[in-house]
Amino acid sequence: MNSSTTVAADDSAAAARSAADRPERSGARRALLWTAGTITAATGILLAVGSFLGLYVRPTSDDWCAAWKSRDMGVFGITSDFYNTQNGRVTNAFLSGIIYSDGLAGIKILPVILVVTMGIGLVLIGREILRAFGTRAPLLLLVAVAMVLETLLFFAGTRSYQVLLWTPATISHTMPFIIALWALLFGIWAFRTGRKALRNSALVLTAVVGFAIGTLSEPFTVVSCVLVGTAALVCLPRLKVARSWYPFTWSAVYCAAAVIGLTFLYTSPGARWRRAQTPPTKMSVGDVFKDYFHIWDTILHQWIYLGAIAAGLLLGLAVALLAPRRESAAARPPAAMLRVIFVLPVPLMALCTLLVAYALRSGYGPTGWTYARTWMNFMIPLVIALCGYGVLLGHWAGRRIAERRAPRLVPIVATVLVGAFALSATAALVPSVQKLAVSTVYRSIAWDKQNAKIRSEIAKGETDVAYKPMYIGSLAEPFFTKNYQRDWVAQCTSKFYGVDRIHKP
Repeated sequence: MNSSTTVAADDSAAAARSAADRPERSGARRALLWTAGTITAATGILLAVGSFLGLYVRPTSDDWCAAWKSRDMGVFGITSDFYNTQNGRVTNAFLSGIIYSDGLAGIKILPVILVVTMGIGLVLIGREILRAFGTRAPLLLLVAVAMVLETLLFFAGTRSYQVLLWTPATISHTMPFIIALWALLFGIWAFRTGRKALRNSALVLTAVVGFAIGTLSEPFTVVSCVLVGTAALVCLPRLKVARSWYPFTWSAVYCAAAVIGLTFLYTSPGARWRRAQTPPTKMSVGDVFKDYFHIWDTILHQWIYLGAIAAGLLLGLAVALLAPRRESAAARPPAAMLRVIFVLPVPLMALCTLLVAYALRSGYGPTGWTYARTWMNFMIPLVIALCGYGVLLGHWAGRRIAERRAPRLVPIVATVLVGAFALSATAALVPSVQKLAVSTVYRSIAWDKQNAKIRSEIAKGETDVAYKPMYIGSLAEPFFTKNYQRDWVAQCTSKFYGVDRIHKP
């Protein structure tokens, strides 16, 4: 038998095996796509509601200050004010100046921008990670996974209003991740092109982004430097995880720029002034760990976060069951890399949480741990890590199903059960989203009515107007303290309306 005959026979055998696999894969594919479509629809409704609620957002707490400063000082004026007299967060101030520059329009459209940019970014980074392992997954499934993660991040915590609808918090604790994510995507694309000019441009952009984040959010700077710094060490070529110096260089540039930015912030006149207002209190290691355990106790009581693992399981099953055999085999990471991927997230997340707990205790005292909006700085990578563990587990289970040629119903049943759990996690968030919607809409109606009344009084020449506090999202409102001179919210509200003073009705 000659070589051509042997090759033809091998091809025929491969075709026969592929045909035998086709019914199994066809059933699994339909089940995965139907499940992904259902999850996408369910999470899409919740995210659409959250985005739509942006239209009903009205000023509260720090909004009052940012709004009048952006209006009266302009973008660069508020940036200078933050650097010299507030906290040194110049990028934070710059973004605030842009968002509040057109009155309240910016804070109304910001939630939908956050949801869309984070969702697309998560889908694209998921596709790039799969491509790095030589495999792929249906786009609809990647969209479903990304939307599950978004739903958990925005609605599963204890401060949903603050992490999605309250602009000052989203600028400080949600937006930094999105900015860093898109910078990472550009770096990956530049690396894949192989063009030196594009790679250098990506490094320059990374330096700019790193400095910007260093002057945007102290907690995210610390968390991201821990994660990216660890990635830099893992990507050293001698460890054979990365084949070139570019991943290490990109990570090192980001960390260096972020540290420079944080130093710029910390040494600013505004940061020195803020530290002088709240002198450091005595703090023991036990105090920090007490807050640390408070945070984790709160998180672990939220079983809903297991939905991230379920979403990852679906993705892992899809990679193992739908990809061709050669791709599924290529998707198996080397043993050394697999150990790194499996082990590293746990200590890194523990360290990041501890650092945020320390910062909160330093800045806000014994009640600092309750500022759950700041948890987004480590909750985002934590939820992504949970999803990653789900992918590994799902890929392992899918390979076992495929290798043992289990009955056709096995992958279908597995898909439906995992999808049902992910859907149950989504469904459990419906009451909190409903509560968020009701409180936001009702407040906007009452706020608009009072705002019209105040504007009418000002038009008649009043310089001291009545304002009834309208609390939402556990945020401060005017008259939160009896001393008017120390009531910064009331003073910012009066400047927002252009009057000398406000008083209770």
